[in-house]
Amino acid sequence: MPPAVPRPRLRERRTWTDGEHGYLAELYDKITDPTITTHEPILRKAPDLEDAWWDELSTTLDTISTVPSSRVAVRQEYLDRAMPQYLGIPIDTKAPAWTTAHGDLHWANLTGPTLTVLDWEGWGIAPAGYDTALLYSYSLLVPDAAAEVRRRLGHILDTPAGRFAELVVIAELLQTVTRGDNLELKGALRARLACLTER
Repeated sequence: MPPAVPRPRLRERRTWTDGEHGYLAELYDKITDPTITTHEPILRKAPDLEDAWWDELSTTLDTISTVPSSRVAVRQEYLDRAMPQYLGIPIDTKAPAWTTAHGDLHWANLTGPTLTVLDWEGWGIAPAGYDTALLYSYSLLVPDAAAEVRRRLGHILDTPAGRFAELVVIAELLQTVTRGDNLELKGALRARLACLTER
């Protein structure tokens, strides 16, 4: 990632094998600012974040999206299978565009009041707008915060690619609901799905 992306600095990396298994360990700088949420990605109260924090997040997402990568965060094969199954509607599963994404952008991976983006093992190519759609979806239980995400990052969400990315994320999260995770989000995700598919 470019140096402009606010992330912990990698200090050391080691790989090793034990029989048929390979392992990787990485040591990063310690981050002293707290994450916006602790222990879970779902937002439960509106964060008090300065304009500069939001501006830096927007710039960071734009920067990440331009990084060339052969890594893959979301596969087309997954979209082909999961979107019709978990959205429950016939849908064109071809993304309007693909860009590089963090791949797990939620409130427990963002710090404040100084922005640092944590947890980078899943980054790679994803449908354009994926990171922002994920952050927005994890904000749905706090309508004021969800509205703030849309206000600050509307240049990403309020596009055909952004709307498609929301559908991708809704399918993913509804799949997690079937496994017993993110149960509180189910109603909000269904409501957002209805809104998106009425267009």
